[in-house]
Amino acid sequence: MRRFALASKASIGLAGFLALPVFFASLMAATLAIEKARVVEWSRPAGHIARTWHNPTGSNEAKIWLLALIPPLLLVLAGWIAAYLPFGIYITCVAACVDALALTVRLHTWELHHTARFGNGEDLLADQTTSSSLARGEWEHDAAQTALRSRLR
Repeated sequence: MRRFALASKASIGLAGFLALPVFFASLMAATLAIEKARVVEWSRPAGHIARTWHNPTGSNEAKIWLLALIPPLLLVLAGWIAAYLPFGIYITCVAACVDALALTVRLHTWELHHTARFGNGEDLLADQTTSSSLARGEWEHDAAQTALRSRLR
């Protein structure tokens, strides 16, 4: 029985090269999908509820980074498997396109949900204050556009 032999290492190299823009696109997409501000609420003496937003927790950030690693790792795995097949470089290219397009399927929904989760915007400051550098929803729109543009240039 003949063992599988590498047809070419080019598909692994191409997968590793294409994994970088896929990682950045998946980082933006994962941030839009699951990042949430830490909200602290308390009751005031007049019976009103006061609410303030704080930066996300460390565990939330860790989830984002770990989730963002999955698509590039899948791409490298596809490149490694394609290295054992004839015309593996084409299989790697198709896997990279599918991987990049899969990241943007629900991007608009994640953009809207992220905007709803951050009541004062990404900079956690109300829009009417002079210290606010980002309008509510501005960062989310920029992140979605970055993910769309960086999927594979």
